[in-house]
Amino acid sequence: MDEILESQRADPRRWLILVVLCLSTLVLVIDNMVLTVAIPSLAEDLGATAQDIQWIIDSYMLVFAGLLLTSGSLSDRFGRRRVMIIGLALFGAASVLGTEAGSPGQLVLARILMGVGGALIMPSTLSILITVFDEKERPKAIAAWGAVSVLGVVGGPLLGGWLISAYWWGAVFLVNVPIAALAIVAALILMPESKGPWRKADPLGMLLSVVGMTTLVWTIIELPKDGLDRTSTQLTLAVAVAALVGFAVWETRTPNPMVPVSMFRDRVFTGSSFSLVLVTFANGGLLLALTQYLQFVLGYTPTEAGLAFTPLAVAALAFNGIGAGLVAKAGTRIMTVLGLLVVAAGFGVLTTLSPGDEWGALVTSMVLMGAGAGLTMPAATAALMGAVPPEHAGVGSAVNDTVQQAGGALGVAVLGAILSSTYTSEMPGGAPEAARHSVAEALAAAAGTGDEGLATAAREAYTTAMSDTFLVGACGVVAAAVLALVLLRSRKAEVAAKEAAKAQAQAQEVVPTQDQFATANES
Repeated sequence: MDEILESQRADPRRWLILVVLCLSTLVLVIDNMVLTVAIPSLAEDLGATAQDIQWIIDSYMLVFAGLLLTSGSLSDRFGRRRVMIIGLALFGAASVLGTEAGSPGQLVLARILMGVGGALIMPSTLSILITVFDEKERPKAIAAWGAVSVLGVVGGPLLGGWLISAYWWGAVFLVNVPIAALAIVAALILMPESKGPWRKADPLGMLLSVVGMTTLVWTIIELPKDGLDRTSTQLTLAVAVAALVGFAVWETRTPNPMVPVSMFRDRVFTGSSFSLVLVTFANGGLLLALTQYLQFVLGYTPTEAGLAFTPLAVAALAFNGIGAGLVAKAGTRIMTVLGLLVVAAGFGVLTTLSPGDEWGALVTSMVLMGAGAGLTMPAATAALMGAVPPEHAGVGSAVNDTVQQAGGALGVAVLGAILSSTYTSEMPGGAPEAARHSVAEALAAAAGTGDEGLATAAREAYTTAMSDTFLVGACGVVAAAVLALVLLRSRKAEVAAKEAAKAQAQAQEVVPTQDQFATANES
């Protein structure tokens, strides 16, 4: 082990390797952020309904989350660089397909293929990172890797807004191609191949998880229409429950589970995992709701909507470095809980927004949420990955990505359903049927008939629905803070655990076994 760490320290390419990993991650972050700005244009040009928009987002997330664990095992077996490059190539090709989509269904297909490519990329990046950098340098590397997400938050909406204004919505997918190509070339030139212990794939577990998550989200999307009165909704709910329960049972019994149960016996791993689920659940609905508020209620252009997210991104980028530096002193539990409470405060400010608000409250909420995320994510990720045994680096990385993507997918579905159903209930009963289910349809109808009363009612209904949605998101973040407080170790416990592990390792090295005693006596 010491020889491995020494070779890593002596290899000056490890920081260049980090650049490649960040570039590979950037292509995924940019795509998701750019897409949020393009939602209104997609709805107009493709005739996409609110449910179509949710599936354009969810289809990627569900495929991504469903395949992550398997792809983590594949990267350990066949090579992390090789799997990452294949993923980048597939992601770029699917992006080209997305630019040519002429209907919501075609775009969903492109997003599914992009999800497959993304699933091959993401686990490889973090597993390579934690194997290349030792424990001393790893927090800085994770902070830099995490900062890429922040840069995507800054650059994604701005780039997306400019592309939509200057060209058309398809350009937001086309921009992925040069980034993916550059990442492939850089990986081939700079990055050595690395492999880990091979773990067999778990096809039944993968199938059960994908079926369970897909039918669960489908059920949540369909619930606002007729509740559980529809037979199809009852059927999908039953399938979701059966598949997810079957997945949980299978994972505890199969000798080669996608998710080794032993990982969740570690309270730090469990606490950080479920905290990340709740945080990404809340954030999943944030961009979906806020982007439409900016453009439909406040009348922002796509470029202006992108600029509105700048305070969030700048604050997150600044506090990301601060948080990474404070983790070593304060410990992961304090930093995680503190950051989560700051994020919850940002959600609280968002619940007070109204159609006639100036930008002050919006900027305040963005800064709070960005600062909280910057404090939380390095600490939570470091806690989770620090609890993963080195032999499970690929699977551990995949679990980290899976819980976040699953949380985000459920967040878009649940919070999107709350947003849609509340908006409908807040609209006047005499409004046109289409206008009662979509703020975009309501504003289009008002513009066509000159009915300012309908436009005003739609904006007020959407703002009320958004406030209720953000209140649920705030509750999710507070729950994450409670979990982190209870399950993560304190700073003293972290130090004690490290000292105990070090002492045990030293004892194993210096204490001879009975066989060694026997051999020594014989000689």
